[in-house]
Amino acid sequence: MEVEADLGAESMKDESFFGPLDILLITALLGIAAWWFMKDKKKEDGYKSYSIQPTALGSSSDTSGNSFIKKLKTSGRSLVAFYGSQTGTGEEFAGRLAKEGVRYQMKGMVADPEEYDMGELINMKEIPNSLAVFCLATYGEGDPTDNAMDFYEWLQNGSADLTGLNYAVFGLGNKTYEHYNAVGIYVDQRLEELGATRVCELGLGDDDANIEDDFITWKDKFWPSVCEYFGIETMGEDVSIRQYQLVEHTEINTDRVYTGEVARLHSLKNQRPPFDVKNPYLAPITVNRELHKAGNRSCMHIEFNIEGSRMRYDTGDHCAVYAKNDDENVEKLGKLLGVNLDTLFTLTNTDEDSSKKHPFPCPTSYRTALTYYLDITSNPRTHILKELSEYCSNPEEQVKLKSMASTSPEGKQLYNSWIIQDNRNILHILEDMPSCKPPIDHICELLPRLQCRYYSISSSSKLHPTTVHITAVRVEYKTPTGRLNKGVATCWLADKKPSPVSAPPPSDGESQTPPPPPPSTALVPVFIRKSQFKLPTRPQTPIIMIGPGTGLAPFRGFIQERDLYRKEGKPVGDTILYFGCRKKSEDYIYQEELEEYVASGTLKLYVAFSREQQQKQYVTHLLEKNKEELWNVIGENNGHLYVCGDAKNMARDVHNIVVSVIKEKGNMEEAQANTYLKKMEAQKRYSADVWS
Repeated sequence: MEVEADLGAESMKDESFFGPLDILLITALLGIAAWWFMKDKKKEDGYKSYSIQPTALGSSSDTSGNSFIKKLKTSGRSLVAFYGSQTGTGEEFAGRLAKEGVRYQMKGMVADPEEYDMGELINMKEIPNSLAVFCLATYGEGDPTDNAMDFYEWLQNGSADLTGLNYAVFGLGNKTYEHYNAVGIYVDQRLEELGATRVCELGLGDDDANIEDDFITWKDKFWPSVCEYFGIETMGEDVSIRQYQLVEHTEINTDRVYTGEVARLHSLKNQRPPFDVKNPYLAPITVNRELHKAGNRSCMHIEFNIEGSRMRYDTGDHCAVYAKNDDENVEKLGKLLGVNLDTLFTLTNTDEDSSKKHPFPCPTSYRTALTYYLDITSNPRTHILKELSEYCSNPEEQVKLKSMASTSPEGKQLYNSWIIQDNRNILHILEDMPSCKPPIDHICELLPRLQCRYYSISSSSKLHPTTVHITAVRVEYKTPTGRLNKGVATCWLADKKPSPVSAPPPSDGESQTPPPPPPSTALVPVFIRKSQFKLPTRPQTPIIMIGPGTGLAPFRGFIQERDLYRKEGKPVGDTILYFGCRKKSEDYIYQEELEEYVASGTLKLYVAFSREQQQKQYVTHLLEKNKEELWNVIGENNGHLYVCGDAKNMARDVHNIVVSVIKEKGNMEEAQANTYLKKMEAQKRYSADVWS
C-alpha cells in the first residue's frame, strides 16, 4: 500500500507519466486493499454483529426473522425457555417448563439460542412479568453445546446491560467430568454480573447419577420461587395438555411422505452437499471386520467411503452415525399399542406461533416414526410415566406409575429401582403393565427424538482422506428382568456388511443430484463433527496418549499421521502410547498394527492386560511407574498429553497421577501443580476425549 501511495503522489507531480486510466487502476487497487483489510477486521471484531453493540439490536430486531421478543409480544407470552442441548435432554427439559407455564399464568415458548438474536435479552424488560429460563448442557472439556456456542461467546465478550431481565438456569452435566456443569454455572453468574435478576437458585443435574431426579427436585423449587417473585398462584391441578394434534391420512401423495429423512424430503435419495447434522451423507461401508480374537464380546472396525461427498475431516474429529431402531422392537410396540404401523399421519403443533410445527418430519407412517425418529430404548423420564398413568385401567398399575412420577422419596426410589436399575424402556413398561393402553399418537408426542451416535474417528485424514474409520464395541446385555437389550447403533452397524458395489459420489453441480445407490449397498447416514482433540501443530513435539479399550480409536489416527511424517523425512517427537485391555489373546485390538509401528521406530508402547495376572493391572499402574518419562515430556519438553476413554475412573486417576508427578518432579506445591495443569489445558497440551 505504501508503494501504491508513493506512485499516486508521483502521478500528481507528473501528469505525463500517469494518465487517467492509470489513476483509475490505482484507485481500484487501493479500494480492493481497503475492502480486504476491513473484511479481515470484521472477522476479528466478533462472532456476530450483536456481540458488543446492544443498541443496534433493538432497532434491527423487528426487521430480522429471528426476534423472540416479537414472537413473545404478538402471542401474549411471558416465558421463554432456551436450551443448549447435544443429545436432546436439555431441549426436553426446556419444553416441559414451557408447557407447565400455563398452570402459572405464564404462557411459554421453547427457543433454540442458535436460531434467535440473543442480544434481544436486553428487551425482555419490555414484557411485563417476563422470565427467561436456560436449560444448558456442558459438553466436552467444559464447553457449551454446538447450538449454544454463539450465545456463550456473546456473554463472554459482550457487556450488555441486562437490567430488568428475570432469569433462572438449570445446568446439565456429569460429575465424572472435571468441568462439571461449567456452562450452567458460568451463565448463571454472568447473567447476574450483567444486571439480570435471578428468580430461582441455580439447578445442577448429574447425568452420571439420575438427572431426571435432579431436574424434578429443582423444578419443585423453581415454580414456587416464580410464584412468589411475580405474586401469582397456580391455576389448579397439573392436567395433561396435548401439544400436537393428530391427522391420519387416507389419501395422500406418497411422494410427499417422509421415510426416515432427518430434515429435507428425499434427502437420502437425492444427495446434495454440504452434508451436516440435518443433511447426512449416505456413506457406503467398505470394511466391517471383527477386532476381538476370542471371548464373548465384539469390537468392530468399520470404514466409510466419503469420496466425492466434499466432506473433510481432521485427525481427532468425530463421525456421527444416524442409526435405526430394531425392527423386532418396533413390531412388538405396534402390537402392544394395537395399531397398523403403516398408517400415514401428521402431528401438528396446536401452538400456531411455535417454530416447531411437528415433533419430527411429517407426514410419515407410525412404522417410520418408531424406527427412525423416536427413542424407544432409553429409560422414560417421569413426566412420561405420569402421562401413561392416565391410560391404565388397573388401579394398582395407575398408582404405581403416578408414584414414580411424583417427587416423594418413595416415588423416587421406586423410579430408580423399577425404571433405572431394571433398565426398562417404553416397550418393557407396556409389557409389564398390560392395562396401560395409550394411543400411539400420544406416545409419538411423548418420546424423545432418536439421536445420532458419535464415534471418535480412528484414522488419519492425511493417510485416508476419502475414508473414515471408526472403532465400536457392540453393546448387548441382559437386564435384571432377563431381557436382552441391544445398542441401537452398534447392533445395527454389525449387520451392515460391505458389498462390492459402491455408491456414486454426489455431483459437482449444486443443482444436479447423483442417482440413488443400488439397494444392495451397505449405506449409513453420517456427518463429521469437528473436535478440539488435535495433534500438536509441530510434529517434533513429543506426545503421550492414554487410551485403554476403544479409547485407542483417535490415537490410531494420531499414530498413522506421525508415522507418515516420519516416512516423509520430517522430524517427529516421541510418540508414546499407553493401551490396556483384558487379555492379549482376546481383546488386544489393532495388535499387529501397533507392533509394526513399534518395530519401525514410530511408536513407544506400554500395554496393560488387566486379567492376565492375579492382581489387575491397568494403564494407570504403568503410568505411575514411568514418572521420569512423563515429566520429561510434559515438563521439560513442552509435550502434549492425551486421555481417551472412561471418565469415571481412568481419566480421573490419570489426572491425579499427572498432578502428583508435577508436584514431585517440578518441585511444586499442590496449588502450583494444579495451576500448571490448568495452564496445560488452556494451551491444549492436556486434552481429554472421555465418556461415562
